[in-house]
Amino acid sequence: MNTGILYIVAAPSGAGKTSLVKSLVEATPGVAVSVSHTTRPPRPGEQNGAHYHFVSLAAFDAMLADGAFLEYAQVFGNRYGTSRAAVSAQLEAGLDVILEIDWQGARQVRALVPDSTTIFVLPPSREALRQRLAGRGQDSPETIERRMAAALDELSHYAEFDYLVVNDEFSAALEALRAIVIANRQRRETQLQRQRGLLRTLLS
Repeated sequence: MNTGILYIVAAPSGAGKTSLVKSLVEATPGVAVSVSHTTRPPRPGEQNGAHYHFVSLAAFDAMLADGAFLEYAQVFGNRYGTSRAAVSAQLEAGLDVILEIDWQGARQVRALVPDSTTIFVLPPSREALRQRLAGRGQDSPETIERRMAAALDELSHYAEFDYLVVNDEFSAALEALRAIVIANRQRRETQLQRQRGLLRTLLS
């Protein structure tokens, strides 16, 4: 059975990670995004089960106590977690799975899945990052400053990731992400698993 590759994609808020991952999934067959659990309320347009699994704090704590999360974190007073069982099922189905998480979650996952591939998305400049955060039109100036400070803290952990992708021109950043996924599928370890029958035939 072919087993998929686990990817971790992290970025500061405002770097465009979610839009890039969404387009990557649409443009690349066999890639899926893990849907996280969260205790925060849905934002306008978000659907339960599609964007997040929205759960109560009590339900989240029960899952945490049961060891149900591959990783979890608290961000701005809300909790987020990645279901261990859901990710395993997707990987075993042969899908390459993307986790959209922060650097803290990435550390947790790497400790459990050391062969995961990690990607960090960078904004083209500090000014562009601030403009993107302000351009959402949903947050107060105080909230924007708080998010900017958190984004700079997130940026300081870039060296913990395998790949760095600068999201200046969207199409170029998307192509870079696709190149990473396609190249990873050709690695010897992956091809030994996926092309076992072909290799046996060629060498018989």
